[in-house]
Amino acid sequence: MKDLVKYMAQALVDNPDEVDVAEVTGEQTSVIELRVAKEDLGKVIGKQGKTAKAMRTILSAASSKIHKRSVLEIIE
Repeated sequence: MKDLVKYMAQALVDNPDEVDVAEVTGEQTSVIELRVAKEDLGKVIGKQGKTAKAMRTILSAASSKIHKRSVLEIIE
């Protein structure tokens, strides 16, 4: 899941080298923390949060295939 989020974020931003993804794993739930450069934060969130919501939807669909729950946190 961590690689999926990193791939999506790097495709969206101007500075793909500054994309950092960390994963905190529990028994059933994983929290994936996404950090990007300050100037790319708006690109990852999108207008009215639509891009972030789409990324969360894709992550949810992918994680349901492995019977886990994943939560995406975008860190400023």
